[in-house]
Parts: sequence; C-alpha cells; structure tokens
Amino acid sequence: MNPVLAKYERNGSLLCVGLDPDLAALPESFRAQAEPQLAFNRYVIDATREYAGSYKLNAAFYEARGAQGVREMEQTVEYLRAVAPDAVTICDAKRADIGNTNRGYVESVFDAMGFDAITLHPYLGSEALSPFLDREDKLSIVLCRTSNPGAGELQDLVVNGDPLWKHMARQVAETWNTRGNCALVVGATWPDEMRAIRAVAPELPLLVPGIGAQGGDVKAVVDAGLDARGGGLMIASSRGIIFAQDPHAAATSVYEEIEEARKVTHAR
Repeated sequence: MNPVLAKYERNGSLLCVGLDPDLAALPESFRAQAEPQLAFNRYVIDATREYAGSYKLNAAFYEARGAQGVREMEQTVEYLRAVAPDAVTICDAKRADIGNTNRGYVESVFDAMGFDAITLHPYLGSEALSPFLDREDKLSIVLCRTSNPGAGELQDLVVNGDPLWKHMARQVAETWNTRGNCALVVGATWPDEMRAIRAVAPELPLLVPGIGAQGGDVKAVVDAGLDARGGGLMIASSRGIIFAQDPHAAATSVYEEIEEARKVTHAR
C-alpha cells in the first residue's frame, strides 16, 4: 500500500484540520511573536492532534510573507512529523505546469519540505503531471469538483456525455492511478456530485473542503462520499476550528459529528 494511505489508515480519523493562519486574523499574542504563523500552528496542532487524521496547509497564507512564511510552513511540517507522525500532511498549493517545472515543485514540496501530499490542477494532463504521479511514496490529490460557487463554469461542461468533473474522476481512477497514489478534491457543497464521483471512483480517497463556513454539511458528505470500507474521506475544516475560542473543543465536536455519521452510513 502507498505509505501515505497506510498512515491514513493507521490513524483512522476522517477529520482534516486546515492550517490557514491568515496573519491579519491571528490574535495579537501570536502576531507579536518572531514566528507568528509557526507559533499559532503549534498551538492549533497541540489542541487538535488527538482527533485530526490529516492537516492541510494552504500555501498562499505562507507565501504571502515571502521567505519567512515559507520557512514557517516548512517548520510546521517538521513539528507535525515530530508530534503527530501518523497525521497526513497536505500542501494545498494546486500546482500545475509542464513536466520540467513540475520536477522543481516535486523537489520543493515532497523532498525539501517533506509533505506527504499535494493538490494539483489536472488541466495540463497526466504527461505534465508525471513527476508527481511517478512518486509512489506520496499522494497526488487532483482537483475534480471544487467547492466554490463558480465551479460549474468549466467543470459542468459536457465531455463524451458526462460533465467534466465526472470525466475527471473516471480518468484519475482508471488511468492516472496506476501506482495507487491518487486522490480527488471534491467540495462538500456538492453532495449529489460527490455521490456520482464515488460511484465511478469507488476506491479513491476524497479530500473534502467546504464544511462549516462554506456551508457544507458533514452528514451529507459522509453519506455521499464514504467508501465501502467506511473510510476514504479527508473532511477539511479550517476557520471553524483554528479560530474557535477553544480549538480542542471545536475539533472534538467536528470529529464526533463525523464519527456518528460514519457509523450510521457504514452500517446502512
């Protein structure tokens, strides 16, 4: 089994905590520190690691601060490896380029920073993404049906009789996943589409942003996206947990909601 998916199976939690430390939104006690994003992330990780199966770092919040922000992103991954070694680390960077350039991204994200997984745009095709897809030891998470309101502008276009998002799910599941190292991004705001994606990609893990602040419903996500073994989901919550007055309580609440829905759906 792919080592990242083995780690995911070992952990067992479907909760993904989004470490999106927007500097302007951090409490003053953290903004005043020399490494504000790292300090905040450590605080959140310590409060949530009991329940988190994965952590997703949106690169934009770190890259906005230049080299210092990137360094704090890297240090956050180092901290996760130390204190939560069974948690999957996801770089939400949505990379996409020609093969030569992608090799640089692979070396940066997977090797230098040590992330387990990365989100990818599929528009350039598998040939261009081969530096990622060739990495049997990592996880490539391909955008499929995104959670934003305007997703349908391109993703609903019909290709060979199916909407593009469904074609994309089938393409990744049947053609790109030859090394067992692919997953899909499917927004929580589209449960009907998620159900159709699960039907054509029954074994692929789904990274699911969009619960909480974006309006996605945990029960609907679990009902639509759970795989036959009772897993296969990384349900991401960012602002609702990390900026809560008590991140531990917030993570506990989301985790318990997921687990309750998981038991009901899997039993059925």
